[in-house]
Amino acid sequence: MHVVTLRDPSSSVAAQFVPEAGMIGTSLTDAGVELLGQRRGLQAYLGAGKTMGLPILYPWANRLSGNEYVAEDVSVTLRPGENGVRADPSGLPIHGVLAAYPGWRVTTESVNELAAELDFGADPVLLASFPFPHRLAMQVRLQERTLSVRTTVTATGDRAVPLCFGYHPYLQLPGTHRADWLIETPPLRHAALDQHGLPTGDTDSLPGGSQRLGDNTFDDLYDQVADGAVFAVSAGGRRIQVHFEQGYPAAQIFAPPGEDVICFEPMAAATDALRRGGYRSAALGESASAVFSIRI
Repeated sequence: MHVVTLRDPSSSVAAQFVPEAGMIGTSLTDAGVELLGQRRGLQAYLGAGKTMGLPILYPWANRLSGNEYVAEDVSVTLRPGENGVRADPSGLPIHGVLAAYPGWRVTTESVNELAAELDFGADPVLLASFPFPHRLAMQVRLQERTLSVRTTVTATGDRAVPLCFGYHPYLQLPGTHRADWLIETPPLRHAALDQHGLPTGDTDSLPGGSQRLGDNTFDDLYDQVADGAVFAVSAGGRRIQVHFEQGYPAAQIFAPPGEDVICFEPMAAATDALRRGGYRSAALGESASAVFSIRI
């Protein structure tokens, strides 16, 4: 399996991606220090879809509240365990259908840039769960200590394409204590979740600010995230920023118990938007892009 290594021409930052394993980012290092949580490793992602590193969650991020949805006047029934659909412990479809998907085609590969695409509409297995023909492209670039990820959806069929995808960057700060990590967030609207991790409809506004992670845990949803919003974690003289540059109006902050990782997850729509609505679409014959970056 071909691992693509990107190197920043101006610094000691490097990144690795594996196109044949769903274009997952498996490593982001600074002077050899690994900043992406490896969790169970690449083999668990390939075999069971257990996330690690920096995976794309597509065509929906997080979970849906049921196995049926109606989007763009099309009714769809999902079957967990089939057509790439995986279920969470409650049996709800989670993180889309592209975990470890091998069909990506590399279109650009250089010292500090990688681009790949897949023709979603050419695979009937993918269309069974998301019947919206389109071309999906990812472009990752590493420069000036920043990994930038651009995702472009181009509608190629006879209907628009809902944009509900996201990414799940597992960030870590080796050589530091999790309790000492300083978390920084912009002003946000917090969306309350029920016991299944689904929005209840209740919200409250939170000012931007910083706090020590301590023994706190997070699995929290935020919507109305502004373009340009910056999330950050720092400790031990190192700071990692996640910039929601454009097209990601929702975020999940995930810091589970017992793991030295934190995630600021860019989401093109809030959890369960594919069933509830509230997403934007790539219009028929047109393209839509979203960009986030990780700055070391």
